[in-house]
Amino acid sequence: MRRLFFLPILLSLLSFRTDDRPAYRLYNAAGKTASYDKMLKELAEADVVLFGEQHNDPIAHWLQLQVARDLAQRKAGQLVLGLEMFERDVQPFVEQYNTGELDDKAFEEQSRPWPNYATDYKPLLQLARQNKLRVVGTNVPRRYASQVAKGSLASLENLPPNEREWLAPLPITVDYTLPGYANMAKMFGDAAHGGAGAQNIIQAQALKDATMAHFILKNRQPGQLLLHLNGSYHSDNHDGINWYLQQAEPKLRIRTISTVSQEQLKKLEKEHLRKADFVLVVPTDMTKTY
Repeated sequence: MRRLFFLPILLSLLSFRTDDRPAYRLYNAAGKTASYDKMLKELAEADVVLFGEQHNDPIAHWLQLQVARDLAQRKAGQLVLGLEMFERDVQPFVEQYNTGELDDKAFEEQSRPWPNYATDYKPLLQLARQNKLRVVGTNVPRRYASQVAKGSLASLENLPPNEREWLAPLPITVDYTLPGYANMAKMFGDAAHGGAGAQNIIQAQALKDATMAHFILKNRQPGQLLLHLNGSYHSDNHDGINWYLQQAEPKLRIRTISTVSQEQLKKLEKEHLRKADFVLVVPTDMTKTY
């Protein structure tokens, strides 16, 4: 009788597992499923982790918070948080908020936060403040990227010294053959064959990548792990920020994560293979933060 009593419950549990709807799946570069714990172990052994997000994806933001919290515990005071979302000229405000000198209202008025800051990045800054983690804004002020997109990297040559401090050291090398830049050339015109407009847009992207890489290196001490959050395009295919990091420090241990969308989660689609060391796959119909 006892066996018959438990049979409906067992069948119900099996049915629930079959009908489960996962919010994400993790894969390694080769397309094999990866567990969160395995990924976390590899990330903890790196010098720099580039977590590539889709800016409006809530699963990526949630997982960034989990990764930051878990790495903070594993690294015991040796974790630094880097963010594309804050530009170098507002770094003093980032530091003042991090130490509690600025309250939420004053910080948000002065730091030019992104529109989705409250839902997607504020929890990370609060975590950093609670755990006494350093926070580094790494991005070039957007006005300089716009300037380059209109007039090339040459337009920066006459910047005063105090403004140059917010950029990667000039001149900046741009490798137009990198996958991300080559794809931009196809989208906007062939930069390698004299397309000035496309070339300027790629140079603006390179300025962002080089600047983020520069300030990642400048703010990481030996033995520390710097977890950097950026749009996936800045680190996909191990180029972008990754390429500039490797040019400066070839022995740096870098791990990358890319966030992608697929209609199905059972298999990593071919176009996403080798895109990063770990690929976070989210359903295409996932709710967006904006």
